[in-house]
Amino acid sequence: MCIENRMETSLCLTMEIEETLSSPAASCFRHINMTTSVGGQKPITSWWFSTIFSIIGLSSNLFAFCVLVSASKKTRSRSRSSFLIFLGGLVITDFTGLLVTGTIVVSYHITQFNWQILDQNCYLCNFFGLSMVFYGQCPLLLGASMAAERFFGITKPFSHSANISKKRAYCIVVMVWCFAFLLALFPIMGIGSYTLQYPKSWCFLTLLQDLKNKAFGLIFSFIGIFSVCLSFILNTISVVTLCRVYHDRESVQRRRDSEVEMMVQLVGIMIIASVCWLPLLIFIAQTVLQQPNNELGDREIPRETEKLLLIFLRVVTWNQILDPWVYILFRRAVLKRIYPSLNSRPSIVSLYPTLTASLRRKYTHESVIN
Repeated sequence: MCIENRMETSLCLTMEIEETLSSPAASCFRHINMTTSVGGQKPITSWWFSTIFSIIGLSSNLFAFCVLVSASKKTRSRSRSSFLIFLGGLVITDFTGLLVTGTIVVSYHITQFNWQILDQNCYLCNFFGLSMVFYGQCPLLLGASMAAERFFGITKPFSHSANISKKRAYCIVVMVWCFAFLLALFPIMGIGSYTLQYPKSWCFLTLLQDLKNKAFGLIFSFIGIFSVCLSFILNTISVVTLCRVYHDRESVQRRRDSEVEMMVQLVGIMIIASVCWLPLLIFIAQTVLQQPNNELGDREIPRETEKLLLIFLRVVTWNQILDPWVYILFRRAVLKRIYPSLNSRPSIVSLYPTLTASLRRKYTHESVIN
């Protein structure tokens, strides 16, 4: 037992922390490079920085969600309703992600609690790391899902109109959430691990050089990179198809403003995801694939790597802040002010004159792309 006096209090605390770190349950704590300052310098994070980011992101997503709810009540098109469901899933994901992770980070900066004492069994750290992976992969996977939905809606409008429904859109969103949650469970099941990251304010997957952590790092980065690349390919084909349709002499007057609106929003979401996420995903892949430094300890990560990881994470945070503004700013009401001639016109179904009149009336009434 420790003697309760001023001289022994610090020693007791140090002994308790060392015992915690040496226990098998404390796998989320690393021994080296976990201090909040180096060489007397101030830490590169602060409570006001995290608080401002969280408030801006939460307010933006809440506003976007209200706008989406209002738009969904007015639309009658099944295709547009499905697209709004995907956007709603993206906004909800970004909002809850900022709420969960921001609450923990801001709480740490305000209270400066000691993770090794408060979270001896790593429950909070594992939850934080799981949240980071889950809320990180969901926007990328949802972006790819929206790109696929628009791809089939533009290139195969008739089969798309027959198959798409609100129920199916909801199912796809839930499936994306389930897949991302399953991926985030990998470290809990033993494939990789979540550890406390510099400067002791957040937890994330570990960039250590052991086989399991390397495997999980590659899985996380490759799934994210694949989602971004798939979105780019499908959106490129969709945009090219729309441009070809619009420049056709017979169909130049047959455009539809909602087609432009959805594609502009989708391309904006893709660009933001690419700029914000690709640097982190590529950095993780490069780090786990590089040759280990024999001069470092078993659970040691170079300080430069830890700083770069924190910088790339800050860039990723902008994705959750900018996503809602893509929908807020690139709505038809805003686009018409910029481009007044953008008015509602017949559906893209009219580009297929070989259809019988009754079939064309049926699909036009359903607004294949709205």
